Amino acid sequence: MKLYFFECGILKSQKHYFTAGRGLLEPFDVPVPAFLIEHPRGYVLYDTGNALEVTIDKKKHWGAIVAAYDPVMTEDQWIVNQVKRVGVQPEDIKYVIMSHLHLDHAGGVGHFPKAKYVVQREELYYAYVPDSFMKGAYIRADFDKDVEWFILEGWRDNKFDLFGDGKIIIYFTPGHTPGHQSILVNLENTGPVFLSADSCYTIENIDEDVLPGLGWSPSLSLQSIKMMKHLRDEMGVKIITGHDPVAWKQYKKAPEYYD
Repeated sequence: MKLYFFECGILKSQKHYFTAGRGLLEPFDVPVPAFLIEHPRGYVLYDTGNALEVTIDKKKHWGAIVAAYDPVMTEDQWIVNQVKRVGVQPEDIKYVIMSHLHLDHAGGVGHFPKAKYVVQREELYYAYVPDSFMKGAYIRADFDKDVEWFILEGWRDNKFDLFGDGKIIIYFTPGHTPGHQSILVNLENTGPVFLSADSCYTIENIDEDVLPGLGWSPSLSLQSIKMMKHLRDEMGVKIITGHDPVAWKQYKKAPEYYD
């Protein structure tokens, strides 16, 4: 297998949105990651970054949330174009695993015409009827698409083995949103890699028990982070946090890959 890291632009923001109680009003520019896995039985995307529309008129597409999370992305950084640059066509993607349906993760939904979109039922429901404090993070135009949803059922489907071979395992990691999910990728040479997405924003969240700054359930966020810490400390799993600008710099980006 091969694992590619893509950067779908950045969000110009402030640190306290990612580390609660720390970095109030401190400028904090974070990466918007997405990942491609080349598995022997098909290509798998994990998240799809920002929508192409933010390169045209981000205020029109995202609305008032740009005051807190200002997306900066070129057309070349749009996920469809990034995938093409490593020799993969949109119709080659077999599965798109959605960590959750927030605006910086769901911008490519519908652009992979033959893919099944793997999502938690609770996440899909909540995206349509979010609480008021989370409403701005869901852009209905991004995810309200005629696609084939592959629905997982929370704890009942926890540690869902996508191909049945132990290579891509989907973990239910609620907290940031009700239906957040992360994936464990077992690579032959690199070893196990856990893509946390927004269940763990930064290394501070996991090392210093600092809550992420935005979340649906702080208590569930802590439970998910505690689980990741166990995977790292006791099982040697590499944790890739969701929006850590310092940690992100150390990783190889496409067209380089991990195997």
